[in-house]
Amino acid sequence: MKRIGLIAGAAVTALTLAACTATGTVSVTPAADASHSAGASAGASTSPSPTGPVVTITPAAGTAKADPSKGITVTVSGGTLKNVSVRTSGDPVPGTYSAGNTAWHSTWALNVAQSYTVTATAAGGATVTKTSTFSTLTPSSTFSTHIIEGYQATYGVGMPIILYFSQQITDKAAVERALQIKTSKPVIGSWYWDEPCNMAPSCAYFRPRDYWPSGTTVSFTGHLDGVQGAPGVYGYHTLTQQFSIGDSVIAVASTRAHKTQIYVNGRLRYDWPISSGRPGDDTPNGSYLTIEKANPVEMKGPGYDLMVPFSVRFTWSGDYYHDAYWSTGEQGFANVSHGCVNLSPADAETYYNLAVPGDPITIKGSPRSGTWGNGWTMWFLTWQQYLKGSALHQAVTAGPGGSTFVDPATLPASTAKAPLGTAPTGNANSY
Repeated sequence: MKRIGLIAGAAVTALTLAACTATGTVSVTPAADASHSAGASAGASTSPSPTGPVVTITPAAGTAKADPSKGITVTVSGGTLKNVSVRTSGDPVPGTYSAGNTAWHSTWALNVAQSYTVTATAAGGATVTKTSTFSTLTPSSTFSTHIIEGYQATYGVGMPIILYFSQQITDKAAVERALQIKTSKPVIGSWYWDEPCNMAPSCAYFRPRDYWPSGTTVSFTGHLDGVQGAPGVYGYHTLTQQFSIGDSVIAVASTRAHKTQIYVNGRLRYDWPISSGRPGDDTPNGSYLTIEKANPVEMKGPGYDLMVPFSVRFTWSGDYYHDAYWSTGEQGFANVSHGCVNLSPADAETYYNLAVPGDPITIKGSPRSGTWGNGWTMWFLTWQQYLKGSALHQAVTAGPGGSTFVDPATLPASTAKAPLGTAPTGNANSY
């Protein structure tokens, strides 16, 4: 039976703090010179010429509408950078030096409509300090980003990070580069762009290559303020979220055998009789994820309108694992439902109490193929297929120190096996 439906604070960031001089000014400190002119009187000395390294800061001092997506660049000729600091009331501005410390660039985009003061000190014959104060543009068009995961909520081992964008994103690579993930346990994964998607003009999903390790804590930061997602369209906020991965709870249902197995933390815990979709209403194949649950759910269809207890949803079109007290006689023997997986009252209650969003459910043995987008169907795709959906065509390695984009060819081979470590290959195909 079916139912249709469904930050930033003041900060001073510095690699090494340096005193800030007046806007756009340069101060030069000559290097000490102990040489004396021949015949000079006692105590007299010559001073070196007040020259030194040339420091360039971009955006230049006084810029009123700097493009935040380009960040800050500091370069030096005739010397090396010793420290660069950025003062702003917006998000902190970390950055990295080039080899040899001849350049520095901010890591993320700058905030829109924000003021910045950059102070850079370089040495080379003399010590030079230069400052630049500027402001970024106020965009006429912006995009916002929504993350599905809730703060400190717990999700299943199949749960992707799901981002919805309010505008169509055309520069997906720029947005993808701004997405950072920290995980308490090492994880390999990839971003995948979906457009159009069910809920927004553009969506991006991070899925691990194999199911998440149980007990993983995940911190997500979207450094999207100032990123140009489409011509003239900028992000205007930094998005952060923290959540956890709970126990591994994996359901595998066979529409032919009229059985479902429930594995908890790698072990078969339950083996229950079921009744799935009758001919014409066949439950579709695929490795889905639990989306939501309720007790009860009102389910309507031709000739019925019922309040159904202990219902766990896995497709948008209205397929559930649920209590079907009316079909216990057929469970284990025949498929009589309108597409849902029917369970006995006791079994449905047990599964309901275990389930959280993101728990994998694999349906197999059906003559009906699964449909991409009918639910959280990211696990329909193999790892190689998923990588093709990344704008950068790169994998992501994440850990306690953050995430890095890497060439997938450099990664060790996966040792995960279906259905407990990853989803079966070709799981959405009809049989």
